[in-house]
Amino acid sequence: MAEVEDRDAELEELKQRKLAELQRRAAAAEEQERLRREYEARKQAALRAILTPEARMRLANIKMVKPEFAEQLENQLIQLAQSGRLPVPVTDEHLKKILETVQPPRREIKIRRA
Repeated sequence: MAEVEDRDAELEELKQRKLAELQRRAAAAEEQERLRREYEARKQAALRAILTPEARMRLANIKMVKPEFAEQLENQLIQLAQSGRLPVPVTDEHLKKILETVQPPRREIKIRRA
């Protein structure tokens, strides 16, 4: 009988440890998500200060097609503006010029019929 009670106590202790671990992981994930949202909000506020509305729309369009590229571009724009190497506000035309220098040139494909 004592053996069964010992197993039950061990199982209960194991359940409690597992529950505590799950709660700890959930809290850590929640904290990480909160920090990500906070970072994203600060980044968007910085971009609103740096870019004109037209340039922000262009960047949003790029983000829909190439999210990784847009993320890198946003970070670069913020860094350049913070270091004073970027005239603020960045207009749509200036953003186009930046994109031309950052993106590799497109190759034109011509099909010739014989």
